[in-house]
Amino acid sequence: MPSLSTMVAGYPEQAEEHVPEAAGKRSSAPPFRSRLAAVNALVVSAATLAVLIAFTARDWPYVLVSVLAGELGISALWLAATNRRFRWWAAVAAVLLVAVPVASLVVVGRGALAVAAVLFGIVLAWALGTLALRWEVHQALARRWHKVPPTRQGVVLMNPGSGDGKVAKLHLVDEARRRGIEPLLLEQGGDLRALAEAAVARGADALGMAGGDGSQAVVAAVAAEHGLPFVCVPAGTRNHLAADLGIDRGHPARALDAFGSAQETTIDLGEVNGETFVNNVSLGIYARFVASNEYREAKRKTVAEMLPDVLGPDARPFGLVVDGPGGAIADAQLVQVSNNPYTLSSLTGFGSRARLDAGVLGVAALTINRTSDVNRLVALEAAGHPERYQGWRSWTVTDLEVRGPSSLAVAVDGEAHTWTSPLRFVTRSGALRVRIAPGQLGASPAFRQAPVAPSTLVGLARVARGRPSGIVPI
Repeated sequence: MPSLSTMVAGYPEQAEEHVPEAAGKRSSAPPFRSRLAAVNALVVSAATLAVLIAFTARDWPYVLVSVLAGELGISALWLAATNRRFRWWAAVAAVLLVAVPVASLVVVGRGALAVAAVLFGIVLAWALGTLALRWEVHQALARRWHKVPPTRQGVVLMNPGSGDGKVAKLHLVDEARRRGIEPLLLEQGGDLRALAEAAVARGADALGMAGGDGSQAVVAAVAAEHGLPFVCVPAGTRNHLAADLGIDRGHPARALDAFGSAQETTIDLGEVNGETFVNNVSLGIYARFVASNEYREAKRKTVAEMLPDVLGPDARPFGLVVDGPGGAIADAQLVQVSNNPYTLSSLTGFGSRARLDAGVLGVAALTINRTSDVNRLVALEAAGHPERYQGWRSWTVTDLEVRGPSSLAVAVDGEAHTWTSPLRFVTRSGALRVRIAPGQLGASPAFRQAPVAPSTLVGLARVARGRPSGIVPI
């Protein structure tokens, strides 16, 4: 299990509304030991500041500087322990701030004992404050994942063509056999679904897929239909599902350890016209991006270069119509429907999802009414904030219909298709059992990389009063 300082993180405000009530609700009160630790953390920090005042009382400028820096230093230490996104910045700031009261003690002629007492108080306050939040860490992990025993007859399907040949480069066949897992290689032009069904017929009690997101969706659908657990092995190019499951994409072989003693949870699946998707389905401009030969190698650069052409005055209209919260949205240039909502950073649609079990579809639609708006959208896309464009709307639903021309270009989990209108989307809540290996984070970037939200000092005060801190960790 990761250390406490790497496990605790804030929860993104924009994702909180999507957390299902049963999964997202925290217990009403922290345990007594957490309350005691919070009280002691606050008392020790106050006592440390009192000691600082006592040691520097004859030099008031040093009193003010050292007390202010000391308090900020303790707060920065708490922030480093409770916010993954800014952990290292906060740690560096804490070291620099703590150095100020130490320097003040040296300047006013206090000895090593005074310095040691202040440093001890700061470290103790940090340790107690971190301990006070431990209950929320355990609670969040227990809510998301539970331990399961090893599989008896695990099978992992592998696509040798995915990820520029990662299966062969990383010796995944040998890695699977070494762990007692049966590897099945997909031949060029082969039927992946039929291969997975055959594995189930032979008695497989867990299915894995080493490949890209399109392949993951096919095998995940088979696993869900048979009630079997699924193991995602990130051997594709981008591996967005793996990222949102908190799987280390840099070491695909480690994902195979999920066939042993592991952690398991259930996630949703999306479905469009009877076909399963694990990430998203995009129509309009994104479908044209996917059809570009340059897109896979340089996504954001390709998008920025193509936007003026696909949205310019001479561009062919897409004719997409979708029902939004305020009525029908006609002539949308982009419609994206995702398996749970994304925190988007690009029109490619691949940001991250805070949760995969909210039981909803995330919907985003883009409309451009004036040619002059294209340049603004291109600039916002390049900056990673297309959602700031005024014609960008997003909402959540459990089912949806998208209408348009009789033949629609569609990108399903990053793969180009052509389907017949209309497209009908539904969410299959809790449809898939997913296993991850011990030591994997089990939380998406959107969940981990929260903005600085509530003050840790305020959070500790809440715990001391018997209330949740308001800082929801992974």
